[in-house]
Amino acid sequence: MPKSSQSTAGTKSSSSKGSGATGARGSKEAQGSMAIPKKSPSKTPIAGKGVDAIALLKADHKLVGALFAEFSATKSVAKKKKIVEKICLELSVHAQVEEEIFYPAVKAALKDTVLVPEATVEHATLKDLISQIEGVEPDGEMYDAKVMVLCEYVQHHVKEEETEMFPKAKESKLDMKEFGAQLQARKDELLASQ
Repeated sequence: MPKSSQSTAGTKSSSSKGSGATGARGSKEAQGSMAIPKKSPSKTPIAGKGVDAIALLKADHKLVGALFAEFSATKSVAKKKKIVEKICLELSVHAQVEEEIFYPAVKAALKDTVLVPEATVEHATLKDLISQIEGVEPDGEMYDAKVMVLCEYVQHHVKEEETEMFPKAKESKLDMKEFGAQLQARKDELLASQ
């Protein structure tokens, strides 16, 4: 995320980050109308590509942060709609590759019972917010408010991943280049299907 958008990243309280997720997990509505096909994670990462998983995920975070900044700066309804479509697509694909590939590997490598489950609940909340704005015409202050709340949730989620999960994952025995190649291949597959 750009530095200017990180200033509010830590402002969400623990109690607010999970709100809205109750009952949303697993429901089609919570996953938004962007039906991205699920794929079982393969047992072994693709070798030889050399893309660092954490660098790839951080690049996604930076891209989405820039899109949120662009949304905040525009007054054009047509531009807002296009930006939100891109935000929804990028977040949906990013969440799916994390949930299918990165999180299971990190959970196993770290024997984690906190970071990955919490991140997964945060994804459910993000998916619920995405479902409320995806494919909807920007209709004023409530639409803008939902996009800004989504931005705040993403900032909180990114801060936790980048300051807690990623450093621990990097210290693990996981081969981040191999997992990066697998993440990139799956991301390319999902984006190509859109």
